Parts: sequence; structure tokens; C-alpha cells
Amino acid sequence: MRPIKLNAKNSLFAGCDEGAESWAVLASLIETCKLNNVSAEHWLSDVLAKLVNGWPAARLDELLPWASTCKMHAHDPRLAA
Repeated sequence: MRPIKLNAKNSLFAGCDEGAESWAVLASLIETCKLNNVSAEHWLSDVLAKLVNGWPAARLDELLPWASTCKMHAHDPRLAA
């Protein structure tokens, strides 16, 4: 819960309501990736590439973090943080 609270505190400095909303969406997606043992960086890169290349709107649910194949590796040093 601490990282989520820290993200909430950081979002206070987003500058405007729209910025805070964007920050909240991004923080929520990143935390969802962590909860599902998905590499947020790789997942976001993969999703953006698929959307740019014309991913069908009817299949957007396949792009959600819990359906991703971009799993984190146990030896990833970023997991220690």
C-alpha cells in the first residue's frame, strides 16, 4: 500500500486537474502491472505499438495488464525496490 500512497502524494504536484487525472490513470496502470507480475515498461511499449498499428477496438480487453505476456523476470534488479 505504501507505493500507492506515495503515488497519490506525488500526484498533488501534477499542476492541474487534468494532469492529476492523467497521473492517476498512469499510476493505476503501473500498479496493476505490478500486481499481475507484468513488466509495466514492456507492457506499455507493446500496447502502444499495437494501438498505433491499428489494433481492433473490439479486442481492447486483450491489451489489459492481466492478459499480457510481458512478465517480469525473477532476476530483474528493479524488483528489489
